[in-house]
Amino acid sequence: AHIGPAPDPEDWWSYKDNLQGNFVPGPPFWGLVNAAWSLCAVGKRQSPVDVELKRVLYDPFLPPLRLSTGGEKLRGTLYNTGRHVSFLPAPRPVVNVSGGPLLYSHRLSELRLLFGARDGAGSEHQINHQGFSAEVQLIHFNQELYGNLSAASRGPNGLAILSLFINVAGSSNPFLSRLLNRDTITRISYKNDAYFLQDLSLELLFPESFGFITYQGSLSTPPCSETVTWILIDRALNITSLQMHSLRLLSQNPPSQIFQSLSGNGRPLQPLAHRALRGNRDPRHPERRCRGPNYRLHVDGAPHGR
Repeated sequence: AHIGPAPDPEDWWSYKDNLQGNFVPGPPFWGLVNAAWSLCAVGKRQSPVDVELKRVLYDPFLPPLRLSTGGEKLRGTLYNTGRHVSFLPAPRPVVNVSGGPLLYSHRLSELRLLFGARDGAGSEHQINHQGFSAEVQLIHFNQELYGNLSAASRGPNGLAILSLFINVAGSSNPFLSRLLNRDTITRISYKNDAYFLQDLSLELLFPESFGFITYQGSLSTPPCSETVTWILIDRALNITSLQMHSLRLLSQNPPSQIFQSLSGNGRPLQPLAHRALRGNRDPRHPERRCRGPNYRLHVDGAPHGR
């Protein structure tokens, strides 16, 4: 066995049970190796889940989602964590989301990208037992009740995560194109690589019109805190096959170690049990397109609610 420095217990987990010949706890073991992560094993409101549309309750009183950037462009650091592609926004401008099922304003803390080794599989959540090639998760904390993400993850109404699904197609979402163009993505080829980006328009990540589904769940990484309001956007985004290929060429290891693709970085599905799924689209009329202000992202200071 390899003998090395003791790992930080807060960092000793993986999506795969074996890394570089060493055992590192994968998802089935998360709740067993650290008492602080016990909810990963015994929690009753865990994420991700498979969303069966026939179980979604139509809630006509769900307001539209609102995004506030103070009228400024986003900037921050694109980072290969060894588990995810993460975008960590700079302290300014503060980006907030509200509306939908949220009773408070939530501040953006991280954009996280999860993806699979093959098309059609890689998202954490599924819709009607179908996965997607990737999933973007916008992780926010309740800034009205808590001072930071860590405190919010331990308290009620603490976190909100917006999920957007990704398919591989001939075109690409304009926001993701900025993150995944060759000049940018090759700067974060290995674990701990980072690259600063600016002049990003976060509203371009969202479809022109969409519905959403919401439920109460957990973080899908340790400590699996059950303080998350999930909001799943029901219209998928696109990226090109070349951009998807570039993601799969990212390594979860530093350059001194053997290449292992970052892909397959999602937690397996968890039981929904008796939790409610609510949506802002009427399932009795699935053929109707999303029209009107309730099915747009409302952006503070942007024309026509975008």
